[in-house]
Amino acid sequence: MSQPPAPGAAAPRLIPFMYELVVAGTRLPLLVRGQRIVAHGLDLIPASGRLVIAGGNHTTNMDPFIIAQVLPKGRRVQFMAKKELFKGPIGWLISGGGSFPVDRSKNDLGAIRGALRVLQAEGTLGIFPEGRRGGQELQGGTALLALKGKAPIVPVMLSLKGRTWTARFGAPIAPAGSVKELTERLGAAFEELGT
Repeated sequence: MSQPPAPGAAAPRLIPFMYELVVAGTRLPLLVRGQRIVAHGLDLIPASGRLVIAGGNHTTNMDPFIIAQVLPKGRRVQFMAKKELFKGPIGWLISGGGSFPVDRSKNDLGAIRGALRVLQAEGTLGIFPEGRRGGQELQGGTALLALKGKAPIVPVMLSLKGRTWTARFGAPIAPAGSVKELTERLGAAFEELGT
């Protein structure tokens, strides 16, 4: 876990055309349902440089796509996602869009290295610190990746009321202190955004 990625190792592949195709394609379910997205705090997201986008609540399969749809132009987020999603044509599509698999049943060193490579390439890593949909407790992995990758964390909370999705982004949290301290600061930011 403490070993950084090998110098020159490539970040998980992101094909810009595929990324845009995935983002555009996931607008369709929203249109069919008559839903829209409202985003707050987009001005808090740094325009460039390595960044972790951390979702404070993960309740639907649409959550990563909602975040991707509202990010400022030039910010393409690469999500760490459960390995079960990477089977068949859907897996090919989301892989081309930059997402990469994680085996949640173990400490997946390959996924950790992939996440650090995204950050070392000055990319945007997307992660849900609870580790799964409907999780109740923040895990320390997000803080660990931010500290090792020297990347600020931008927290985001999602909600759906009626036909309106709301994405609330918070101010970047500097990658400083211990894993526990950074996880606690992230949790406090989620609480503030959720009120």
